[in-house]
Amino acid sequence: MKLRLFPQENAGLDLLSEMASQVVLGVQTLSELLGASKDDLDRLAEELHQHEAKSTDLLYALMTSMRTSFINPLPREDMYALSRYLNEAMEKLDGAAELIALYRLDRLSSRASEQLEVIGRQAELTARAMQQLGELDDLEDYWLDVLRLSKRAERTHRTYVYELLSEHKAIPYARHRDVANQLVDVTKDMRRVATHVGSIIVKES
Repeated sequence: MKLRLFPQENAGLDLLSEMASQVVLGVQTLSELLGASKDDLDRLAEELHQHEAKSTDLLYALMTSMRTSFINPLPREDMYALSRYLNEAMEKLDGAAELIALYRLDRLSSRASEQLEVIGRQAELTARAMQQLGELDDLEDYWLDVLRLSKRAERTHRTYVYELLSEHKAIPYARHRDVANQLVDVTKDMRRVATHVGSIIVKES
């Protein structure tokens, strides 16, 4: 029998999982945008805006759920922190798409795809982990897996910026680096989610 930390009430966990799933969907849209023609940039950026809007709607729904539920699956401050980090990750992913559209960048480094792969994996792991927050089983593996992915993203970012500096003049470099910074910041927000889960594990064990 699995050990449960909290009463069985999963509405908030479902909403957190849906927020992580929006990041997965956002990664898919941004991946399309990386290979799109300039004519399709605005359409795909708008599609990512819709994912960000959905994430914000889920955040508001979670706030309402926490205020109206007699029993929450986690302390309110923990649920708020997790939802805030997930929403900030989605906002930065959306920001990357907006910058690509504004700058009309139709050719990005393969490093951008590498970062999106990491973000997508972090989000998939997080979506599953949010459903398991009432249990101790396997959450430590999630925590460590996301941290490893985050370290990989940091290494990729350093190489990404080095290559941009080597290959571009000042203005193109600045534009591409803006996108690179947005992407690595998404991985940092996903790491914050995992680190907060780690703090819950330590606190409740």
